[in-house]
Amino acid sequence: GDMAFTSRIMGAGNSPFAAVAINGDLADNLTATGTTQTDALGLTSVFNIVGTTAASTGVRLMTSEPAGEVVVKNLGANTLNVYPSTGQAINALAANAAFTIAAGASAVFLGRASGGWVNV
Repeated sequence: GDMAFTSRIMGAGNSPFAAVAINGDLADNLTATGTTQTDALGLTSVFNIVGTTAASTGVRLMTSEPAGEVVVKNLGANTLNVYPSTGQAINALAANAAFTIAAGASAVFLGRASGGWVNV
């Protein structure tokens, strides 16, 4: 099954939000923004569907946690830039460099124990 971030599950405790914390939350119909890591749309959900992707726009992942999982689907017309949180990296890319998702494609990012993300 899909898991959210450990900190979210622990923070949810015995509340109505516990199921969302464990199963993950959804952000739908997002619009990618900016052309850099700084002005890209900051993601806050586990499952993210980007409906509008203008040329060179992007989204930014939150700070990773070990085994944290984030899914990004690009339903936009252009390639989507996915940036890590400031100072982090995705796969073997340089720190702060964008990972790209083609139009119509999706990617799953897994938080590494050493920090940053890997696309799985």
